[in-house]
Amino acid sequence: MTATPTRILLVDDHEMVRAGFRIILGSQPDLEIVAEAATGAEALLRARETHPDVICMDVQMPDMDGLEATALITADPALRAAVLILTTFDRDDYLFRALRAGAAGFLLKNSTPEQLIEAVRVVSRGDALLAPELTRRVISRFAETPSSPAAPATPPACLTELTDREREVLGLVARGLSNLEIATRLFVGEATVKSHVSKVLQKLGVRDRIQAVVYSYEHGIIVPGGLET
Repeated sequence: MTATPTRILLVDDHEMVRAGFRIILGSQPDLEIVAEAATGAEALLRARETHPDVICMDVQMPDMDGLEATALITADPALRAAVLILTTFDRDDYLFRALRAGAAGFLLKNSTPEQLIEAVRVVSRGDALLAPELTRRVISRFAETPSSPAAPATPPACLTELTDREREVLGLVARGLSNLEIATRLFVGEATVKSHVSKVLQKLGVRDRIQAVVYSYEHGIIVPGGLET
C-alpha cells in the first residue's frame, strides 16, 4: 500500500519564492503541495480549509506576519500542522518570538533543496528541527543574559522528576546535539536516546525538543555550558 503523501501549505509573500519551493518539494513522491498563501492571515484561512501536515512559513509578510500566524495555528486544537519557519533570520527577536510561538522547525533560506526536503520530512514525523546556526544563536543569546529576570531563583519542581540520565540528555539537547550524536556521546542506542527525550518532554510539559531548550534556559534548569547544579 502506498503511503499518503505529506500535505504541505506554502506561505510566502513572494510568488517566485513559492514557485521555487513548489518545484523542489513537488518533485518528491511523498510530498504534496495542497495550498499556498501570501500573508499570515491567508495562511490561517488556508490551514483551516485544507488541514495540511506541514506549513512552510515565511516571517516578514503584509497583513499578518508569519510569527503571529504561527502562534494562532499552533494554538488551534483543530489544526495539527507542524510549522517550519523558512527565513534569513537576520533579527534575533524574530527567532525567539518564533520559538515561543510553537514552530516545529527552522531553516535558513540559503539552505540546499535537499536540506529543505529533509526538513519537511523531519517535522512531518513529529520531530523538531533547528539549523545548527540557529542553535548556536539560541545558546549565545542565553549566555549573554544568564540572569534573566524571567528565570526563577530556584529550578521548577519538574526538575526533581528527571533522572540523572534524563538531565544529562537534556543538557546535550540544549547544546544542539541530535539523537544520533547524543547516542554516540553516551554509548547507547539511538532508540534509547529517543525514549529519554520523550520522557523529558513529558515531564517538562513541553511539545518538542526546541521548546524544551527554551524552557530549560528560561527556568534555570540549563545554564550555558551545562546543567544548573
